[in-house]
Amino acid sequence: MEILSCLNPEDFRCPISLELMIDPVTVSTGQTYDRSSIQKWLKAGHTICPKTGEKLTSTELVPNTNLRKLIHQFCADRGVSLAKTGKKSQGITRMIVPGSPAAMKFLTKLLVRKLILGPSEQKNKAAYEIRLLAKSNIYNRSCLIEAGAIPPLLNLLYSFNKSIQENAAAALLKLSKHASGKKVMVESGGLRSILAVVKRGMSLEARQIAAATIFYLSSVKGYRKLIGEMDEAIPGLVDLIREGTPCGRKNAVVALFGLVLYPGNRQRVIGAGTVPLLLDILASPDKHELITDSVVLLATLADSFDATFTILRASSLPLITRILQYSTSQAVKEHCVSILLCCCNNGGDEAMAVLAKDPSVMSSLYSLTMDGSGTAQAIKKAGSLIKSLHKFHETRSLGQGCQAFTQEQSVHVW
Repeated sequence: MEILSCLNPEDFRCPISLELMIDPVTVSTGQTYDRSSIQKWLKAGHTICPKTGEKLTSTELVPNTNLRKLIHQFCADRGVSLAKTGKKSQGITRMIVPGSPAAMKFLTKLLVRKLILGPSEQKNKAAYEIRLLAKSNIYNRSCLIEAGAIPPLLNLLYSFNKSIQENAAAALLKLSKHASGKKVMVESGGLRSILAVVKRGMSLEARQIAAATIFYLSSVKGYRKLIGEMDEAIPGLVDLIREGTPCGRKNAVVALFGLVLYPGNRQRVIGAGTVPLLLDILASPDKHELITDSVVLLATLADSFDATFTILRASSLPLITRILQYSTSQAVKEHCVSILLCCCNNGGDEAMAVLAKDPSVMSSLYSLTMDGSGTAQAIKKAGSLIKSLHKFHETRSLGQGCQAFTQEQSVHVW
């Protein structure tokens, strides 16, 4: 039908629910609403038109059959399925027929237009719908990115409305899983707005979502240096480890791990006070779900003398050896060995002396080298540590023997 090409699809949304109208009806002011929405309005005791504010002269609802036919024809041409929604209003994203490219492209353009031009309530609704769409599959993400959803979502991160900020952040997180999404976010200057949410978001929910987005962005090698050099990046993530929920702390830890894959960021992460926080996580029985990620990050940082110094000053080597002994995770065991080896290489006899006093260390190391489940790198590190400890024991025994011989000589001469 030629008339369909001239219609504005916005006219098909109910002014109250912002959903596609299933059963459009007209009230006495001439405005059209979806029947279920206007009925709820009237049952709540309202006597004015929601859109114009005029007093309703009648509560009669006149079916708008022509508009109904146009909506059905318009949606049929684009593969959008109109289903009866029952008592609960259904989002437009759940009316899309799976595998309908034309419908998806139509919908994404509609939502992006709302993000840009709509009032706050509609922007929030659009951000929420995008969040759901982007969660579904990679094709939806591609359509949303192509439709230009990312720049207006980045703008919404500065909203003082908690719900809007959370929905925009969640939508961006889903889009950051797409390679093109990462590129558009960075090239649109979005890093600063995402990091602002990590540092000063309206809620811990928004902050932890933004931290997860930084993790996905840091999966691109070229972005790690860029993110790490931004003033708020690393301090904001470290603050979230300190203040966040378990999910927030986990997101911050893995985001920092992504950043330290660029060696130039490691000193920044250490300088921000990350190592004591990781040791605190490892020592806390209520944070067991964070142990694996924390051990992995600590093992990466342990190459540094500053990190080693912090571990030794905190007397945390027994903590690491205990995790090595009792953990059931092969990955955790291997990273514990890496931490211990770094501490011995950087801390010398001070670290060796602590490990030499613990009889469980040797048995744990031998177990790792002999059970056949460890990686070649882990076995090599465990073997190196075993040799170093044997050498330390021999040197100390030799030194004690020489000392005893000297004392015996002195007594004999006397």
